[in-house]
Amino acid sequence: MAAGKKQMLSKETAQQYEKELLNLKLVDRPAVVLRIKDARAQGDLSENAEYSAAKEEQGRIEGRIAFLEDLLKNAEIYTEEEVDSHTVSYGSTVKVWDAMFEEEVTYKIVGSEEADPLANLISGDSPVGAALLGASVSQEVHFETPGGTCTLKVLEITH
Repeated sequence: MAAGKKQMLSKETAQQYEKELLNLKLVDRPAVVLRIKDARAQGDLSENAEYSAAKEEQGRIEGRIAFLEDLLKNAEIYTEEEVDSHTVSYGSTVKVWDAMFEEEVTYKIVGSEEADPLANLISGDSPVGAALLGASVSQEVHFETPGGTCTLKVLEITH
């Protein structure tokens, strides 16, 4: 994630990340510091596998803490209750007609941290999500793919 870049997060996901951050700081960090202290007490650190493993775990924990702090500091929280029900926005569930594949598809527009294309949770930063953001029912949107221009027609928007 680019430092300082705004990240869209649902209220629920932000709360999960805050809970994870608190656990990392209050439980995992002190536990690994204790493991490092105990491993140091065993003597020669150059051949101490427990010390090496604890230091690696400490690095992982500190990296995750830094990532979560930056993510939450730069998060823009959206709730489905706050969005306009007439246009596609973050948190919207959108039923569209895909002209290329001649089928109806339903997507939920989410922040990039929550995206899961296999579950039709698409990021507003993706080509499909960016094209749909701001669209209204009956509107056609177009976006480019390596295979050419795709067209989606918005059939329904729910929150």
